[in-house]
Amino acid sequence: MSKTKIGGWIQKSLQIVYDNPWIQIRHEEVIRPNGSEGIYGVVHFKSRAIGVIAIDDDDHTWLVQQSRYPNNETTIEIPEGGGPLDEPPLEAAKRELKEETGLTAKNWQPLMELRTSNSVTDEKAYIFLATELTPGEQELEETEDIELIKVPLDTAIEMAMNGEIIDAMSVAALLKLAIQRKS
Repeated sequence: MSKTKIGGWIQKSLQIVYDNPWIQIRHEEVIRPNGSEGIYGVVHFKSRAIGVIAIDDDDHTWLVQQSRYPNNETTIEIPEGGGPLDEPPLEAAKRELKEETGLTAKNWQPLMELRTSNSVTDEKAYIFLATELTPGEQELEETEDIELIKVPLDTAIEMAMNGEIIDAMSVAALLKLAIQRKS
């Protein structure tokens, strides 16, 4: 039996227990950092998470309100989506912004990279800041039921602070931007 060392962990075995076009779920037998034997479940994502904060010349941003099936709720968040692993994150961000809001942007800046839930998934997220915006038509996918919300950026930041926005990528990105603006 081949063993792979991952930090203080040793992976004894790996079995794929579920696989679809978007995710793969693995059951792994491991030796924990303290030497005891155990199991670990890992959700492998076949795409990257992508997010965009789009800011216009009047310091307004666009948020999307949409239903999120896994939690049976409607959330407000920055425009987000998935980018194939072989697509550069910036290209995915441009596509997602256009699809969800209809906007295109001349100026793009990386804002942050984060891990969405690194205790159980390997998903990596890339979030960009988009400015010098041009309006256009949304190009929603069949799974999206999006309502656009245009608000002053300070309002979006306040929504992240007071719990109106609870999506992790949105909260992290808006609060980072708030801190950067105060510096």
